[in-house]
Amino acid sequence: MVAVIKTSSSIRGILNYNENKVEIGEAECISAVNYPLELEKLSFTLKLNRFIKLAELNTNVKRNTVHISLNFDPSENHSKEKLAEIADVYMEKLGFGRQPYLVYQHHDAGHPHCHIVTNNIQRDGKRIDLHLLGIRKSEPARKEIEEMFGLVKAEGRKQEEQFSLNPIDVGRVQYGKAESRKAISSILNKVLFDYKYSSLAELNAVLNLYNVHADRGSEESRVFKNNGLLYKILDRDSKPIGVPIKASEFYSKPTLKFLEGKFKTNEAEKEPCKKYVKNAIKLAFFRENIFSPEKLSKILEKESINIIFRKSREGQLYGITYVDHKTRSVFNGSSLGKEFSAKGIQESCALKILELERKHQNSISNNSENCLNLELKEYVKENLVDILLRGERINDYVSKEFKPKKKKRLYKGI
Repeated sequence: MVAVIKTSSSIRGILNYNENKVEIGEAECISAVNYPLELEKLSFTLKLNRFIKLAELNTNVKRNTVHISLNFDPSENHSKEKLAEIADVYMEKLGFGRQPYLVYQHHDAGHPHCHIVTNNIQRDGKRIDLHLLGIRKSEPARKEIEEMFGLVKAEGRKQEEQFSLNPIDVGRVQYGKAESRKAISSILNKVLFDYKYSSLAELNAVLNLYNVHADRGSEESRVFKNNGLLYKILDRDSKPIGVPIKASEFYSKPTLKFLEGKFKTNEAEKEPCKKYVKNAIKLAFFRENIFSPEKLSKILEKESINIIFRKSREGQLYGITYVDHKTRSVFNGSSLGKEFSAKGIQESCALKILELERKHQNSISNNSENCLNLELKEYVKENLVDILLRGERINDYVSKEFKPKKKKRLYKGI
């Protein structure tokens, strides 16, 4: 079981989110604890007023709303009664046993989960401390509940099992309907909070792997001028299809303003991860005969690193982005250094080919044909002119002896 705790200053917004899910059939309110009436008799207004009256007892508290999601392994299939019981035990151990709270079972993701809505203002007006609530109380409670109910444990699982995110099946989604938002939301919930990206382009490098794209629109568009953001589903040719969905329509509110905050924090957090990606690339060139960026891409995939190539309409490579799934970090090639940029990788490939071509020529003169494999010979034959021209531009160094001497300027006194 995995517990996620979020706090807010708007109980109405959180309650609206869950009740809207109920209205469209994606959720069900399964429990109302510490309410004066039975669940069936509670209207939206009665649910809301219970929280508002408690909040009014201490107006100095700004963040008085707590929204919790309890997430279970996809293999688990819990009844409503069991989910409600688990929620009750969890809230008791969290210190919210006497607070009013609502439990909603959601059906909008690939794994079973429930949401709990409550507040932290007690009947005497004192607040329940939310500082480090996850570490202090939630984590110990989670572990105890896993043992108590025989749940699949969140710890000790392999990384591949934890990250079981698959691209959107573009053949099954009904565009413009709830299924589109549900499909995009499942990708966003994983990528936005797990990966370290520092620009919209880097974020899209990851999202595009799962057939999702974040789009600001053209500079003349109303979306761009209002700092808006749309999320789209991509087809198998990486072209947008269906109806775009506004960022504000998702629960996590992945707006441009939200992303800009993530860009700043991620920039520092992903800095220590650069070394792993750089070493993986250097090691690949050392161990393998890499004579094209595409071959490097196939080799790095084995190390859980995806390379995204940016090409012009004419097919010219002008940019590279690395997505490292082990450290979950995204890097523009040039941010790692010149040798890891698109130009640097092409030059490294050219140098490798020239080196192997020299060996090939030597092997011919020695009546030996075993130096290079057939694939490399064909590649060299077809691209040798371009390779040689590229190779000549690799080293810009010119000795002092051959540099033209600068003329000394003469300054005449006035």
